[in-house]
Amino acid sequence: MMMTLLVVGVVTGALLIGAAWGVYGRLGRRTESFLVALAGGALLLSVTSELIEPSLERSPLWIGAVGLMAGASLFALIEYCLDTYVASESGGGLLAAIVADGIPENLALGVALIAAGPMETAALAGSILLSNLPEAAGGAKEMQKSGRSNVATFGMWAMAAVVLAAAAIGGNVLLSGVSEDWLSGLRCFAAGAVVASLAMEVFPKAYREKWHWVGVATALGVMMAFGLGQLGK
Repeated sequence: MMMTLLVVGVVTGALLIGAAWGVYGRLGRRTESFLVALAGGALLLSVTSELIEPSLERSPLWIGAVGLMAGASLFALIEYCLDTYVASESGGGLLAAIVADGIPENLALGVALIAAGPMETAALAGSILLSNLPEAAGGAKEMQKSGRSNVATFGMWAMAAVVLAAAAIGGNVLLSGVSEDWLSGLRCFAAGAVVASLAMEVFPKAYREKWHWVGVATALGVMMAFGLGQLGK
């Protein structure tokens, strides 16, 4: 449990570091695009290798397929509701989007830690950390543009960090006794939500400047995740 808390603390702590960077530091648009694409590539590979593949090795294909599609569909529905009914430029809308994006990732991290040692989840944890940094930095800057003070902006990100840490710890503790088939389905459910977030949020954000180096950054993120994954073997 101590190692689980340490991993979760490092990953969610990246939100606070990124928020501080966005509020008090400087972040160029191309630098942000590069970092987001890097994180997206890392997360894409780690979700596949650390969540989907192990699930399909231990349970029937249909369980993984149902979980994957259910997770992607739920994320798409949440995003639709946020885009339709919540003002994206407002502090509340941004916070809702942050939590909606982050819960599947942190739930996936918590579930992955059930059946694997800390080193085996290094790729997933590292990828989530990489994605949290630029997401928090960019989101904090957007909150400032909407008129929020530095203190209020950082406070909202701190609240998001607490919620997402609770999701990871809850996923690890509350789901530790479920059967392998249910665990596989839950892993794939979380993976589906993360894959949908990559398609709808991460990669479009990375390429919004039409800067073609984001393709190289994505490939670099894949290689970084692959290297981290080798630590557990």
